Amino acid sequence: MANANCSSQKGKQPTEGDMAWWQLSLIGIGCTIGIGFFLGAALGIKHAGASVIFSFLIGAVGTYIVYSRLAKMTIEDPQEGSFCYYANKAFGKWAGFSCGWTYWWANVLIMGSQLTALGLLSQFWFPEVPLWIFSAGYAILSFVIVMFGTKGFDKMEDLFATIKAAAILMFIVIALGIYFGWINMSGGSPNFPNTMKEWLPNGLKGVWASLIYAYYAYGGIEVIGLMAMQLKNKEDTLKSGKIMMLFLVIIYVGSLALAVSLASYANFNEKESPFVTALANYNLDFFPHIFNGAIIIAGFSTMTAALFGVTTLLVILAKDRDAPKVFKKKLKFKEMPLPSLLLGIAGLSGSIIVAFLLPGKVFEYITTAAGLLLLYNWMFIIFSSFRLQKGGKFISYIGLTLLIVAISGTLVEKTVRNGFYISLLFVGLIGIITLIMKKKWDKTGKKKLKYS
Repeated sequence: MANANCSSQKGKQPTEGDMAWWQLSLIGIGCTIGIGFFLGAALGIKHAGASVIFSFLIGAVGTYIVYSRLAKMTIEDPQEGSFCYYANKAFGKWAGFSCGWTYWWANVLIMGSQLTALGLLSQFWFPEVPLWIFSAGYAILSFVIVMFGTKGFDKMEDLFATIKAAAILMFIVIALGIYFGWINMSGGSPNFPNTMKEWLPNGLKGVWASLIYAYYAYGGIEVIGLMAMQLKNKEDTLKSGKIMMLFLVIIYVGSLALAVSLASYANFNEKESPFVTALANYNLDFFPHIFNGAIIIAGFSTMTAALFGVTTLLVILAKDRDAPKVFKKKLKFKEMPLPSLLLGIAGLSGSIIVAFLLPGKVFEYITTAAGLLLLYNWMFIIFSSFRLQKGGKFISYIGLTLLIVAISGTLVEKTVRNGFYISLLFVGLIGIITLIMKKKWDKTGKKKLKYS
């Protein structure tokens, strides 16, 4: 997942870009690959079996459509704002306000999902330690790093992105070696799924339910679309997006196809990465530990950067008067907006409490809810494009349909459905606050007219 970075809704004039198209592609790849794929893909396999491959292909199409709509709006009206700015421009202040807070909560839940995932990955080595203890430990460490500033830590992001990509490529090389007999193992021969039970263990309903996890793995594309204004040649925006999505599809679908070939569908579960599960019977004692450690390091970096991002986002919302003024206050020490940081930590604390009360289901619930809030924001992007762009409406309708299919898919499975209800709780809360704020904005507008 990409770092939370929803900029000002009012927007500023952009500076001249100096980025090459391939640089944007690499940034997109590094930001998008994350724990949402490394552990969330196991949930997709759990519901869809080998057909999770098709879920990721469908998710790629829908994701690229969203990216292209946002990129084109950015080219036509470049702003250092965000998709929240375009929502505001298309529908008014209520849309920008709702968009900003939906995105804030989405990223808080994404952090909660990452925090839980880090705990689950750590239990690979220490299965007796309760999940909530790991979650609390990672949250405290992340808070300390952000509190004392991320200088130096930010410079490590490229290295962490490389670690994530290298981990997947390492799995692909080893899996291909086993599949084609280059590596002789006694764990049995790989067998690409060839029965209906392996492809559709839960029928089409399972594929439908798994779509949310495919989209979740592509999450972050909305932030990368905004970076198009930094390109030297703005017309290269879609080219950059195509290369980025092509690479992601190849490594996502390729690695998942190999994973379901190396292990039975029944062996996959949300408590460990599907790639560790896939090689569990092939006497590769080094791989699970190296892979697990690499993903924990990269995942923790992503979560810490996201905590810094949501802290910054809340400051921006406060400056735009879409959040209480207290959240833009900064301490003299390190110029840190402590109230904003503490609210982000409060959101993470909720994940720790849920991990304590529901250790067996917390990852699935939070991941589903986080993915849904992300898709709600993607719908904001498409709806805004209807108002702000003349062409491309047919493609936009296809993208909107794919998003609705993924959202509705969370209703067909009981465990996934709970995540849908959690997302509705947040949407309802944001909706109520938006209505209250709208009355306030209307009164302010009338006063301005009266005294103008």
